Order: sequence, then structure tokens, then C-alpha cells
Amino acid sequence: MDLKTENSSNGFSTQINLEKLQKMAAELILLGRFLVRLLNAALVFVTNLLARMLGSKLVRGHFHLMLSALLLFGPVLSLWVPKYSIFANSNNYLYRKFLKSTWGWTCIFSGSFILLLSISARHPRSLLLRHLSRIVVVGLLLCVCHRLLTLLEDASGTCYEPLKGSSVQLLLHEDCTKLSCLRANMVWRGYEVSQDVLIVCLCCLLLVEEMSVFGPYLAQTKMSPGAPLRLIFLLCVVLLSLWMFLLLCLLAHFPKFPAQHLGGALGYLGWRGLYQGWYRLKPSWGCPALPGEGLFTTTDIHKQPQ
Repeated sequence: MDLKTENSSNGFSTQINLEKLQKMAAELILLGRFLVRLLNAALVFVTNLLARMLGSKLVRGHFHLMLSALLLFGPVLSLWVPKYSIFANSNNYLYRKFLKSTWGWTCIFSGSFILLLSISARHPRSLLLRHLSRIVVVGLLLCVCHRLLTLLEDASGTCYEPLKGSSVQLLLHEDCTKLSCLRANMVWRGYEVSQDVLIVCLCCLLLVEEMSVFGPYLAQTKMSPGAPLRLIFLLCVVLLSLWMFLLLCLLAHFPKFPAQHLGGALGYLGWRGLYQGWYRLKPSWGCPALPGEGLFTTTDIHKQPQ
């Protein structure tokens, strides 16, 4: 009798434990669903707000002016920023991991946004490829600029070897390239254009152009875009903020006049020639599609800020 009573009590306690586990699992599932809905609502609210801001005429039509003001007056901050700040170190983690691969990050995030937006708008494959070709064209432009600027720096500069214990510099090699000179721990003197500033400025202008169509798209679409598209849009905004911050750090902690201003000017000219020039031509000219093509009517596209 004792064995039977003990077995029955063990079985009863096991059943109670299973019921408790099922209740806990059901509560956790409800809590998880609530958190997912809350995060999704927050994502929708934030992305809608940011899309309206970036799609407004004030931001899209005058962002290049704000960037120009930052380039002009950013070096003035060097008078007040602390000299021993973590951002005054050229080996800072952000500089090494992001600044040296600015175009790679921009290409990945902007390309993903264009791809998901085109899929959401149900673009044909030919139009999707035309939209993605904008990123390819900018990448080719940056490669050409990097090659030409490197040749210009090598042709216009000279390598010096500092003498120990003296401020006098000894001319060593006239045919030495800038890269080999710096690798040998010698001093390079010559004309240069800041390629870091060029790439950062062009990537900022590119991100604003590509993301500015998301607000009008949300205003006219009947179905709300999915979470992946909204999330990649939010990541693009974060990336834009990071590039602006790194640009400000470069101007404030490592001011180089006029190299940085020339780099910014070339970035502006590249954006102006592509997004405000070639991309606005007809497809018969072999140009990539303008951001927003296929999302709006022809009239709406021409109403976008120049």
C-alpha cells in the first residue's frame, strides 16, 4: 500500500510540474509577442518620423549646404576640442574599423535598402538592376578618383629623410612614391587632397539621396512595408549619423587646409554630376534610374528638389 501511495503521489506531482511549465511557457510566449509588437510599433514610429525628415524639401534640398558649412567651419573647433581626447588618436577604433572602409559600409547598407525597396515596390528585374547600378557607378568614380589623386600626389611631392638631432631635412629620393616614403618612416612634402573627406562627403550625399524617397513612398503606399525594410532604413540613418560624426572629428582633431576642403569639393562635384546631372537623363542615354523611379509618377519625380 505504501508503494502504491508513493507512486501515485509522484505521478501527481509530475503532472503539477508539467502544468506549471505549460503555464510559464504560455506566459513567456505572450510576453514575447507583446515585446515584439512594442518594438515593431517603435520601429514604425521612428522610421516614419525619420522618413518624413529626410524626404522633406528642407533636408534634401539643402543638405549639401549644411555639409559645406561643416567643412568650412569644422576646423575652427580645433581651438576648443581637448588635445588628449580619444578621438584625437588616429588609431582610434572608429577610425580603423569604419573610416578606412567607408565605401564598403555605405555600399552594403545602401545597396540592401535599394534592393528591399525595389522588391517591396515590385519593380521588374530590369528596373531593379538600373537602381543598383547607381551604387556601381559611384564605386567606379571613387576608384578613378583614388587612382588619379594618388598619381597627382606622387608627381607633385618629394620625400625627405630627417637628420637626427637637427631640424634640417636631407633630400633623399625624388622618384620615391608617397606610400613607400611613409613606410620608410621618412617625411613627405607635397600637394594632396584628403581622400577620406572626399569619400565621407560623397557617401553622406548618396545616403540622403537614396533614403529621401522612403518618406513619399510611405505616404502613397497602401500596404505598410515590412520590418526588414524599415530596419535597414534605420541602419542607413545610423550610418549617415556616424559619417557626419567622423567627418566632424577629422575636421576638429586633424585639420588640413586646403586638402580637406578640396576633398569635400570633389565629393560635392561627384554628387552634383551624378545625382543632379547624369541620373536625371532619359534611359536612352544609358543612365541608371533616378531614386524614386517606379515609385512615383513622372510628374512626382520632376517635382522632387533639385
